Amino acid sequence: MTAPTSSPAKRVLLASPRGYCAGVDRAVVTVEKALEQYGPPVYVRKQIVHNKHVVATLESRGAIFVEETDEVPEGEIVVFSAHGVSPAVHEQAARRQLQVIDATCPLVTKVHKEARRFAAEDYDILLIGHRGHEEVEGTHGEAPEAIQLINDASDVDAVTVRDPEKVIWLSQTTLSVDETLGTVDLLRKRFPLMTSPPSDDICYATQNRQEVVKQIAADCDLVIVVGSTNSSNSVRLVEVALGAGADTAYLVDDAGEIDEAWLDGVHTVGVTSGASVPDDLVEGVLAHLQERGFPPAEEFTAATETLTFSLPKELRRPAASTRGGS
Repeated sequence: MTAPTSSPAKRVLLASPRGYCAGVDRAVVTVEKALEQYGPPVYVRKQIVHNKHVVATLESRGAIFVEETDEVPEGEIVVFSAHGVSPAVHEQAARRQLQVIDATCPLVTKVHKEARRFAAEDYDILLIGHRGHEEVEGTHGEAPEAIQLINDASDVDAVTVRDPEKVIWLSQTTLSVDETLGTVDLLRKRFPLMTSPPSDDICYATQNRQEVVKQIAADCDLVIVVGSTNSSNSVRLVEVALGAGADTAYLVDDAGEIDEAWLDGVHTVGVTSGASVPDDLVEGVLAHLQERGFPPAEEFTAATETLTFSLPKELRRPAASTRGGS
């Protein structure tokens, strides 16, 4: 008679780096500091970052989120989100005499500068990104006459350029590395002389979070990605995990969205989070797993991030202005 085989020990692999990147941290702190310095309300155009918990927390402190600049009363303070805005939005704010605090991620600002530069040099710019995403709309607005959006591989065949020797690609910063470079390869088959941007425009944080998930996914029966459905980089992490060998992968805003059926028969769970996710939401997922018999997480580190960004200049000096309407 053979002895019963014991089931494999349960494990939780915690990806590092995960969660807040430098640009998101800067944007969230920008709204917090604006509320401290000027007092509520502080208006924010669009979600400051794509995470519903972060937005709700800031709302509770007096931030008011609006979709468009014309919803902000004249003379009031408005913060522009980490995803950036087009020049037209800056012009609208100036017409309404709004006090602008620009929390655009410096990496997005870099892409905006590249768009302006190459448009001025008369290049056709092929912008790889998701149609309707705020970052893409902001970048496109820098040089709409020169930019064509490549939403996915199906758009490649429709591209027309004036001079095949003066074509450059730019990218939404939060895309999957594999997704972007796959599209670049297709574009290069059509335009062999296409120029690459002067530096890698894919955000370091996006790349690092994807790379560590690739390294742990094959060992995981389940990968849980903490993040909101409108967060491009969080959605990509689910796709990356599945592509790298995870049996299943799901996106959740918090532990309350975990379906108990996902854990049936699961021995190894990977946990990570998108770049706009505070770590307390991840801690909630880890606590949820421990309550269901999983051990404390083993942290798997693939890169160390030390980059920080200074706050917008409006918050680095004493408040000298007053609200127009109060």
